[in-house]
Amino acid sequence: MTDIILDTCIDNIKVFPFLLVTYLLMELLEHKAGDKAKKAIQKSGAFGPVIGGILGIVPQCGFSAAASNLYAGRIITAGTLMAIFLSTSDEMLPILLSESVSLTVILKILTWKIGIAVLAGLLIDFIFRKKSVEENRIHQLCEQQHCHCEKGVFRSALKHSLQIFAFLLIISFILNCFMHYLGEDVLSGLLLNRSLMVVFLAGLIGLIPNCASSILITQLYLQNIISFGAMMAGLLAGAGIGILVLCRVNENKKECIRIIALLYLIGTAAGILLELSGIQV
Repeated sequence: MTDIILDTCIDNIKVFPFLLVTYLLMELLEHKAGDKAKKAIQKSGAFGPVIGGILGIVPQCGFSAAASNLYAGRIITAGTLMAIFLSTSDEMLPILLSESVSLTVILKILTWKIGIAVLAGLLIDFIFRKKSVEENRIHQLCEQQHCHCEKGVFRSALKHSLQIFAFLLIISFILNCFMHYLGEDVLSGLLLNRSLMVVFLAGLIGLIPNCASSILITQLYLQNIISFGAMMAGLLAGAGIGILVLCRVNENKKECIRIIALLYLIGTAAGILLELSGIQV
């Protein structure tokens, strides 16, 4: 147990500087380009899912939350909202960067996410070709629920890095215990025999509106415990705090349930197709 604790602490302490630099760059990006991105989404029209899918992949503070507000105000379509939700990866990108994953692998993962998100968004808008324009009812919830930018860029980045570091520490410790006491071969065999079940489970984990879900899924993939298809199912279904904000600001609660169900179905369907096709990155 002592060795497990030491290994977990040492491995994650090495990661922390990369997390801090990554989140510092993300905070600067949010300050410089955040408002422009939101305006681009508002003015995107029929190309909303395309622009939403591309911009959603950039880890910005509360971007999925902003999309929920825009949809509740009927400024964007359901397809655009879904494209943003599907492309959003919460903490995936910072984790991949901090773990020194090759740029080629990262780009392939992002490309798959964008492609699936854009295609799903366009299909949804084609099937439900209605866009009701109502009075702008957008509430600025990002600052209330997710962002601490008013306290300074560095302080905000440091706080976020410490939070993610704590999650990583806990998740890495649990995974290391599993690997040590259960055995890598046994665990891999269990997951291999129930591959499709893992995809469905990963999708459910992804729906949890907390950064811990994306951290867990990404870490499981990096440690070769789950497949690329299972990881994609979880990360596609994961929209971060966007789901919470949608349920809070959208008056039609049945519609919120339908959107969440559709998010899960698209994520798991894509994961199963990737799993059955044997695609890996």
